[in-house]
Amino acid sequence: MEVGFYGHVRQYHNLKGEIDKAISDVLESGQYVMGPALKRFEGELARYFGTKHAVGVNSGTDAIWLVLLALGIGPGDECITVTNTFFATAEAIWFTGATAVFVDSKPKTNNIDVGLIEAAITPKTKAIVPVHLYGQAVEMDKIAAIAKKHNLYVIEDCAQAVDARGASFRIGELSDAVCTSFIIQKNLGTFGDSGAIMTNRDDITETVLRLRNHGSPARSKHSMGYNSRLDDLHAGILSVKLKKITEWTDRRREVAAMYGEGLADIGLKLPYELPGYRHAYHLYVVETRNGKRDDLLKFLNGAGVDAKSHYPIAIHQQEGYPWGKGARIVGSVTNSEWNAANCVSLPMFPELTREEVDYTIAKTREWCAANA
Repeated sequence: MEVGFYGHVRQYHNLKGEIDKAISDVLESGQYVMGPALKRFEGELARYFGTKHAVGVNSGTDAIWLVLLALGIGPGDECITVTNTFFATAEAIWFTGATAVFVDSKPKTNNIDVGLIEAAITPKTKAIVPVHLYGQAVEMDKIAAIAKKHNLYVIEDCAQAVDARGASFRIGELSDAVCTSFIIQKNLGTFGDSGAIMTNRDDITETVLRLRNHGSPARSKHSMGYNSRLDDLHAGILSVKLKKITEWTDRRREVAAMYGEGLADIGLKLPYELPGYRHAYHLYVVETRNGKRDDLLKFLNGAGVDAKSHYPIAIHQQEGYPWGKGARIVGSVTNSEWNAANCVSLPMFPELTREEVDYTIAKTREWCAANA
């Protein structure tokens, strides 16, 4: 049996009529950039997140970068985040000229260890940038309390956690802004790349609206800015998909429950969901305990299961890591390094069949039995 990692084509076939109509409507409108489809989607997205504003941009990376710029963060400033995530989180900080300060993650959730944040705060610290890794929301209530105590900004990286939430909060409720990506691999993804910023702050919104469009508040008027727009074709597609996101997350959670039951007690570390939280399961990540991550991947791939690894090289271990200038580590990041070195992502998308899940479980168990 072949089990794919992504369900993009299946998803398109399931929504073909609606998506084709959305694309056709945009093409027939003649307005492809900064048009009505974008405005409509931004309104839908703000209502979904429960925020006052949503601003579409061309990537999740730009979403974080432009918010940091809107908050005045730049050279000489520091932003606290984690190293066991996609490179773009730190990259957005470096784009501003600021320094990324890394603290360790918690072994249970792989999210930022909130208990380590205060020790990393200096007079240069301006913001905390937590990442809701794999779809598990960070403990935002605790981060918000730290930020309030030290007068810091909070920018949430929600690229992997649309439709997740905490036990007592929604994503975006306890921060200055929440940023997400709509690249095709995400839970809510378009056929290409784009992103968005959700915020209740008028000042952030006003600044980002200018920055994304060459500093322009109106046609033919410009100041310093960039070209970072979410095009109407993508907005039209995302409007269709946004209506399905809760249903899709529910199915991801069903698949995760199947994996959890089928893979229990075989020597793998399985995902952990904080009590009362809603994990969106962008990825279903297990960890090997014997240093044989690559062996498990090779075995599954050879058996037809397209397992992958996210993110196998921690940011501070990357060749392009700017030691001594744009980044520093506070304390040990042993947990983050372990997560990166041992993580295996099993196929996870709403269109997975029971047969595909059972086959993936069977092959994973087979490898574990032979490598106990």
